[in-house]
Amino acid sequence: MAFKKDFVWGAATASYQVEGAAYEDGKGLNIWDVFTHEKGRIYEDHNGDVACDQYHRYLEDIAIMKSMGIKAYRFSLSWARIMPEGTGNVNEKGIAYYNRLIDALLENGIEPYVTLYHWDLPYELHKQGGWLNPGSVEWFGEYAKVAAEAFSDRVKNFFTFNEPQCVVGLGYYTGEHAPGLKVEDKDFFEIWHNVLKAHGRAVQVLRKEAKQEIKVGLASCGAMYYPASRKAEDVEAARNMTFHVQTDAVSECIWNLGMVYDPIFRGAYPEEVIRFHGDKMPRITREDMELIAQPLDYIVQNIYNGVEIRADQEGRPVRVKRYEGFPKTAIQWPVTPECMYWGPKYLWERYAKPVIISENGMSSHDWVSVDGQVHDPARIDFMTTYLEQLEKAADEGVDLAAYFAWSLLDNFEWASGYSDRFGLVYVDYPTQKRILKDSAYFYRDYIKKWEARRTL
Repeated sequence: MAFKKDFVWGAATASYQVEGAAYEDGKGLNIWDVFTHEKGRIYEDHNGDVACDQYHRYLEDIAIMKSMGIKAYRFSLSWARIMPEGTGNVNEKGIAYYNRLIDALLENGIEPYVTLYHWDLPYELHKQGGWLNPGSVEWFGEYAKVAAEAFSDRVKNFFTFNEPQCVVGLGYYTGEHAPGLKVEDKDFFEIWHNVLKAHGRAVQVLRKEAKQEIKVGLASCGAMYYPASRKAEDVEAARNMTFHVQTDAVSECIWNLGMVYDPIFRGAYPEEVIRFHGDKMPRITREDMELIAQPLDYIVQNIYNGVEIRADQEGRPVRVKRYEGFPKTAIQWPVTPECMYWGPKYLWERYAKPVIISENGMSSHDWVSVDGQVHDPARIDFMTTYLEQLEKAADEGVDLAAYFAWSLLDNFEWASGYSDRFGLVYVDYPTQKRILKDSAYFYRDYIKKWEARRTL
């Protein structure tokens, strides 16, 4: 039996991508509310004002999850819905919405996994400098306290950030995501350090204020690498690429897993990052690193694709060129199921914590067929091959705790607007009608298969 008996099968979304109700019930503006209304920022000037309207349709979505046999729902809180100015005043209508959502999930046998921050900083805090402001560490701590006080009596699992790499790299360095800034290298490293300190502060607060024993993690993304063969030198070269930057390009730092996980689990930035960029990094104190390195319960990783690596004659990692016509998803990401074996394996070996796959899925060209159904064989094939690799990792002893499909619903895909569909459930945006895709039934049957094996 590959997966352990308490392994969790879930699906995931994020607040701005699905909730809608952007201006209702006392919610404040967040950076995406503003960014998406700046002409030319988003594909065809789409925005998340309505998105999937889950704010009003959450009971329908929970019923869908229950019908699929999903055991856990990973969703994020909208900080500005709970605290419209980011600090101070708490919006009780926002708290009430998440209480209704959490209660309904539990009533239907679905465990809530709450992400505090999935990219939607309150706009009032952005006007004060956002994550470049050192005060952001305590802003986030205050928000975490409100969340713990309101929800930790029922929520047992919290993730602090989703993909700090995208928060900092795409939001502040390349400008592709909100708030759309392109800061200098020195500010990039300052923001990175503040985000990691804010994570650590939130962990402290969550544990202190929690009303029951909770588990805490941080959902990372980052570049995944897998070896061209099982030769020891190739395996080591891919591991090297996974946790160590090879050049002085800041872009390498953005996506390198060591930049997030080494400070958190080892209490220090990778040595070569200090060597390449020490003159650009902020003053880093022992107290900073102790704050960042708060103990976590999980390694939490979003995995979509990877890069094949071989060792050269000196043992240095070299990228293997993809062949012509290499398979790609609709969003142009390569299909590389091997990363779902090697990624968890490398992470577990280095950091020795149970691994949660917090996102995995693909964008496909989906539409409603003449029979009224949505047939997505490419997604079924994708899930089959990736889950086979995850099973293989479990069979070989990697400690795996959970898998969350991305995404439960087609939704607002950030800079791509509504042009990409990642959902197991099709959303017709003009009518908000939900249609379970063939992949939703595949996932239902896959979960059912593993649930049956638990009893053997």
